[in-house]
Amino acid sequence: MRILHLSDTHLDRNGAPDADGADGTAALRILLDGLGHLDGIGAVLVTGDVADDGSREAYARTHELLTAYAGPRGAGVFYAVGNHDDRAAFADVLGCGHAAPDAVYDGPGGERAAASTVGGHRLVTLDSLVPGKGYGHLSAGQLDWLRGLLAAPAPHGTVLAFHHPPLALPGVEVQRVFGLHNAAELAAAIDGTDVHLVLCGHFHLQLTGRLGPATVWVTPGVVSRIDLTAAPGTERAVHGPSATLVDLAAPYGPLLHTLHAPDPRAGTTVYEAGAAEMSEVLARLGP
Repeated sequence: MRILHLSDTHLDRNGAPDADGADGTAALRILLDGLGHLDGIGAVLVTGDVADDGSREAYARTHELLTAYAGPRGAGVFYAVGNHDDRAAFADVLGCGHAAPDAVYDGPGGERAAASTVGGHRLVTLDSLVPGKGYGHLSAGQLDWLRGLLAAPAPHGTVLAFHHPPLALPGVEVQRVFGLHNAAELAAAIDGTDVHLVLCGHFHLQLTGRLGPATVWVTPGVVSRIDLTAAPGTERAVHGPSATLVDLAAPYGPLLHTLHAPDPRAGTTVYEAGAAEMSEVLARLGP
């Protein structure tokens, strides 16, 4: 099976560029137009920050665009929440993020995880949102639910999907502060299970590593990509919507290939944040 993995679409209610010139709606349309040739897609997956402003209009427009792309391919569309998302509005429009889940976890405050089987592969979306913050955490109740779910293996194994990566590049402070803060607890929960792949977003760049038995993949953002050639302690985002093609059945798989849409503004600056601004962001949105 092949998954088209997207993250950080960041649509808003207006469907227009923000003050920096970023436009989630336009970026998503450019990306989907550029991926019209892809075939064999069994699932389209968005790992959070579906909406930039948490509005119902943004969720509805995202789902309309992705359903129009996935429907003719016979693919389902799956969503997880990110730090920009609003759980209540997400649930009103997208439910648990799965159209016909096999299992759903309903936690306090609208926290929700879900599992579906697609072509014998179990796809589990988790909720790592900490409202009002930039970092992620998986609750004890959600991890208990996950352990129970994984007690029975799926025919072709399990893929986990959520927003905040459980790893960070050494020396990149924003990733250390804004990643998943209880990665060790997740690693313990999946140890000895059939989880072989973890898909995340949030960092707006591609990154891979390991969490216990599983490969971890972070896909770059749709609305923008982070350019790590910026000076340490600063941040530069550039235009260029991207996604990942995940091939679960390929030899030596899973195979992961980054896809970059033919955007005429690709590589041009969306925003630049200096060291003082980044320090303020880390203090305000960190733990």
